[in-house]
Amino acid sequence: MRLKFTTGLDDDQLDEVVARVEELLEEPWDRPRGRKKKLSLRDAVAVTVAYLRQNMIQEVLGEMWDVAQPNVSDKITYLTPLVAKVVQEFVPTSQDAMEMVPGRVCLVDGSLGPCWSWRGHRELWAGKHKTTGHNFQVITNRGEVLFVSDPLPGSVHDATAIAQTPVAEILQHSGGVIADKGYQGCGYVTPRKSQRAAS
Repeated sequence: MRLKFTTGLDDDQLDEVVARVEELLEEPWDRPRGRKKKLSLRDAVAVTVAYLRQNMIQEVLGEMWDVAQPNVSDKITYLTPLVAKVVQEFVPTSQDAMEMVPGRVCLVDGSLGPCWSWRGHRELWAGKHKTTGHNFQVITNRGEVLFVSDPLPGSVHDATAIAQTPVAEILQHSGGVIADKGYQGCGYVTPRKSQRAAS
């Protein structure tokens, strides 16, 4: 199965993540005794990365890998912290981003990471998306991700979110910023308000 667009990793990158995860396992993935796992470690890591990258429904992932949803859920729960640990060194810090942006025109946009609807946490409700989740800010340049902020509650609007994360400070060092209407008034290049909205 080709997984580059599902996981965002080519075969060599996926193999490296798998090898690094394997080093962190407390016991071998395929033990000589006991019931054999329905997913190889490579497939289980691919399922986990696909879930994290695409926010895919677990039943769909189960269908793709021909396993039941509970099996997918178990692997995602177990492997997510391990995958996060092995890729941490490749995640740009705010300082890294500040060193990358001078002279470069950057794009900034907010995104919503959906989550369960917790009744006691109305701050997660994102009215624009009509669902619950966490707002995180992304700075890119010609398709290269330069920085992703820590998540904020989904109710936080983009223009507010950049001030509550290192994003605004990073962008001050850039050669210019292009953003959508959610950032109007922040000093970036944004689309004009329509005449109908302005009147």
